[in-house]
Amino acid sequence: MEIGRMMVCAVMLALCACSRPTQNTEETANAVLPPTNERNPAPAPEANAAANISLPDDRSPLEESHGPIDPESAEGAGQVVQHYGALIEQGRWTESWTLWSNPKAAKEFDRNWRDDSQVHIEIGKPADMQGAAGSSYIAVPAIFYGRTEASKSFRRAATVTLRRVNDVPGSTGAQRRWHIERIEWKSAS
Repeated sequence: MEIGRMMVCAVMLALCACSRPTQNTEETANAVLPPTNERNPAPAPEANAAANISLPDDRSPLEESHGPIDPESAEGAGQVVQHYGALIEQGRWTESWTLWSNPKAAKEFDRNWRDDSQVHIEIGKPADMQGAAGSSYIAVPAIFYGRTEASKSFRRAATVTLRRVNDVPGSTGAQRRWHIERIEWKSAS
């Protein structure tokens, strides 16, 4: 029984990692928030800090799933972050911007990675969903890691905040999908 449950969990993890949400870029472009002029620079890595950055230890078992992940759920938000990571890992910058609510902010954030030779994202368990003014928000812990062009390794912790408009009258399908609202760096402690 336990082996069967482990196999189901392994298959679900593989499916989650491979699935990609579809995006209608025309609708997404119409659903952006007002642009911000804030630059979100990466903090300077400390000499030994890179090896010490990790995600919280969450060993709670996966809930048994009876079908595909609900795109409006916390797991659906996590899939958006995974998809974003896959796109930046492949250098598909323009496509990655469609996963943000503000493509201009996405472009600014991605300047952190343009000169790096490798960029990857490790994500943690999404926090509980929060609601405010017709929208839902969720925070996903993440570690950005890789190698710079000078072959130095880096590892930076961040919180990826996603937003989706709830099913309110007049909202579009694009607005009701999870979008990255912002990515904030965590300070090294």
